[in-house]
Amino acid sequence: ELVQRKHHFAIVDEVDSVLIDDARTPLIISGPTPKGDLHEFNELKPHVAKLVTAQKQLVQQALNDAKKLIAGGDTTEGGKQLLRAHRGLPKSKALIKFLSQDGIRTVLQKTENFYMQEQSKNMHIIDDELYFVIDEKNNQIDLTDKGIDLISGDTERDFFLMLDITAALSELEQEGLTKEDKIRRKDEILHNFTVKSERIHSMNQLIKAYALFEKDVEYVVMENKVKIVDEQTGRIMEGRRYSDGLHQALEAKENVKIEAATQTYATITLQNYFRMYHKLAGMTGTAETEAGEFWDIYKLDVVAIPTNRPIARDDKDDLVYKTRREKFNAVIEEIESLTSADRPVLVGTTSVEISELLSRSLKLRKIKHNVLNAKLHQKEAEIVSEAGKPGNVNIATNMAGRGTDIKLSPEAKAAGGLAIIGTERHDSRRVDRQLRGRAGRQGDPGSSQFFVSLEDELMRLFGSERIAKIMDRLGHKEGEVIQHSMVSKSIERAQRKVEENNFGMRKHLLEYDDVMNAQREVIYKRRRAALYGERLAVDIMNAIYDTAESIVNQYIDIRDFDSFQLELASVFSIESPVDEETFKKINAQELITSLYDKAFAYYKEKNKRITDIAFPVIKDVYDKQKATFKTIAVPITDGRKSMQIVTNLEQAVKSQGRQLILDFEKALTLALIDDSWKNHLRDMDDLRQSVRGAVYEQKDPLLIYKFESFELFKQMIDKVNREMISFLFKAHLPTRDASAVQEGKRERTPQRNLQTSRSGEFGGGAESNQTTAPPPQKPIVKEKKYGRNDLVNVQNLTTGERKQMKYKQAQLLIEDDAWVIVEE
Repeated sequence: ELVQRKHHFAIVDEVDSVLIDDARTPLIISGPTPKGDLHEFNELKPHVAKLVTAQKQLVQQALNDAKKLIAGGDTTEGGKQLLRAHRGLPKSKALIKFLSQDGIRTVLQKTENFYMQEQSKNMHIIDDELYFVIDEKNNQIDLTDKGIDLISGDTERDFFLMLDITAALSELEQEGLTKEDKIRRKDEILHNFTVKSERIHSMNQLIKAYALFEKDVEYVVMENKVKIVDEQTGRIMEGRRYSDGLHQALEAKENVKIEAATQTYATITLQNYFRMYHKLAGMTGTAETEAGEFWDIYKLDVVAIPTNRPIARDDKDDLVYKTRREKFNAVIEEIESLTSADRPVLVGTTSVEISELLSRSLKLRKIKHNVLNAKLHQKEAEIVSEAGKPGNVNIATNMAGRGTDIKLSPEAKAAGGLAIIGTERHDSRRVDRQLRGRAGRQGDPGSSQFFVSLEDELMRLFGSERIAKIMDRLGHKEGEVIQHSMVSKSIERAQRKVEENNFGMRKHLLEYDDVMNAQREVIYKRRRAALYGERLAVDIMNAIYDTAESIVNQYIDIRDFDSFQLELASVFSIESPVDEETFKKINAQELITSLYDKAFAYYKEKNKRITDIAFPVIKDVYDKQKATFKTIAVPITDGRKSMQIVTNLEQAVKSQGRQLILDFEKALTLALIDDSWKNHLRDMDDLRQSVRGAVYEQKDPLLIYKFESFELFKQMIDKVNREMISFLFKAHLPTRDASAVQEGKRERTPQRNLQTSRSGEFGGGAESNQTTAPPPQKPIVKEKKYGRNDLVNVQNLTTGERKQMKYKQAQLLIEDDAWVIVEE
């Protein structure tokens, strides 16, 4: 099934939001995974809750000690305790408040610089006392030995310790066990390793869910489900889930139903998806700051178009406060002042939590207002239509705009136009400009004012040391505000730092995806050829040749004729084209050519045998029941697996059975490509995780990834070729009994989930149903169309047993070829 046509041209609205903001998140199409509902999150949750509680107590104690020591003048030991608290829980409200005091952030900065010297050689002195360490900028968590000891208290010591598999297997070799015992013990070791690696991964994701993800900021809980909030727009991302078990960890944390895990069917970055278009263009009001990235990644020029009328909006310098409390008090005062002057007010917030906090404060002051956030987005159109009336107050979470035009009433224009209040600077300058751009449209009057505190997320992570120094130098007292162009420039510098950091992440993601993209193009080209049947015959001939070449190269150097014969029998079901004596003298190229010629001739002859058997049955069905059936399902097996091949009845008759072979080749190719590609994506994910360690060996992880992924891809293609050739060459019809007919149905591929990964191609096609080998049966049975929940009677053709069940359950039995639907 192909769901997208060729990519000719695209015009993207709000192009910066799509091509830049969303480009950090890879697009993933996922589906159910075997045993996807098996997990240990509920079992591990008590351990993690205990760990997080202990960490909070430890951080609180470290913070109390830091306060006492710094107050007593001991900034060395106090700074050490302060850094420990910061690395333990950087989002702690008490810590953030303390860091906003005069000179405290400078102490933290100096201490951190000291311990980060010589590649953080002494950082373990700080970290060893913690249960786990949080790297907030890179969104990572590391469990310490102390943390492992705590959570292992109720279990055996090595319950959460990863097994050294190499050492364990080498010890096994030296134990002198029998062959059977050795195989059994080896299976046990590998099983334990898999279980423990999954357990440690689940544990890390749970700690991340507790320590890094805040309810009503990164996600909300609605209708007993965890839903992701888009950090750019503030809207709920319906149908999206965090990948890699993180979403399940959040569900465990919030005590809602834990959904089954999924696996990746297809993935692509937005950058590579939009590069597929021959022509690409877009429009937005805020692209100038990202002109460099548009050219580097997409080769798109940014052209600024002058405004229709001169801008009359008054953009004021930022007001900077030390604490969030002071800042929000000032915001409430400003709203009260503006509404008393009959001006409409739009308040922009960065999270659902802040919009609700402001709403509660405005209710206490009896100021009428509307809230527009991820929880209340249904009212968006209605609220926006009223937003331009005098004295109207609207609080919006990262939603102000993206194309929304607020129409001002004549009274509101006369009072000074729309007033924009930003409660925090966003990571991106463009989002702030979008908010500002809601006012002063088409020459209307208006104003914009941002309120910032040193406790804000942006300032805390990227910029507050410089501004804190300025405030300390100016002798700033609590409650006072700074408004200066120098401070606004410092804030803009902090935003630039974040943008550079995000650009680095997007570029890093793209570099890795470019490697995958080359492989994706090969696979999708082959898949498209199978779907349309254009080059399928050529692809099969190439697969026969490549497999012949692979087998010859495997055995020609060692001249092992017996193993060569066995491999040919296993894959091609043919004997060697040369005798043993010739095999030991012949060169590789000659042997490849003669093996290919023999294999291809055998394949053509085999297909003719299948059509000779199937055609009389198909012709008989066509002559008698062509008015009833358009398609039929013919079972084909290789002796181990079977497939139901759906083919067009009329075309099969006109081509004298050749259409059945084409449909068989097509279904098999698609099934094997899809299945192997899914597994390959999982292997590539694992590889990407493992190459990170190369940096400690002074090697470039990307270079290692390129080499290793190429080897993985070669192995995958070889495996697809061998499995395809093996099935094609062994395929046969199970029986020739034509006493009944089954109508073939082509079912649409079930819709897959769309995921997002936090750091993350559309495609993935229909899979053929593959089951175990069927017993002898009547291959084709008359069947009318049923709804999924209709009750049907099924009968086993071998034993005569009858059952009544829903059609969706009966489908599984029918696919096994041993059962048929019978009418009462």
